[in-house]
Amino acid sequence: MSEIAAIPSKPRVLVADDEQVIANTLAIILNQAGFEARAVYSGEKAIETLNTFVPDMLISDVIMTGMTGIETAIATRAKHPSCKILLFSGQAATADLLEKARAQGHEFEILAKPVHPTDLLAKLRRQS
Repeated sequence: MSEIAAIPSKPRVLVADDEQVIANTLAIILNQAGFEARAVYSGEKAIETLNTFVPDMLISDVIMTGMTGIETAIATRAKHPSCKILLFSGQAATADLLEKARAQGHEFEILAKPVHPTDLLAKLRRQS
């Protein structure tokens, strides 16, 4: 009998941003770079997606309508503790939200928007 070699799986990334163009573009870039990426357009949809797609990393905008990216990150980490979190934001209000999360014992890395795809890929490759 021959053994079938295990095929290494691609790192799985869930991208959440209420700006659909940004979420879709990031997912396309990540998929082309060798990741298995999916785009969703709200924190609520990201949490729902966790039932069928277990990501190695969540990339989320901080400021979204409905659930913030920080709330999404906390819920994701509760469901999948090994999932890495990367937040990004182009808004100043983010600092207050991050400080509140820190006070509750949650630490998240944050990138400023717009993030250049090359910088994002370099960061993801270091973490995966």
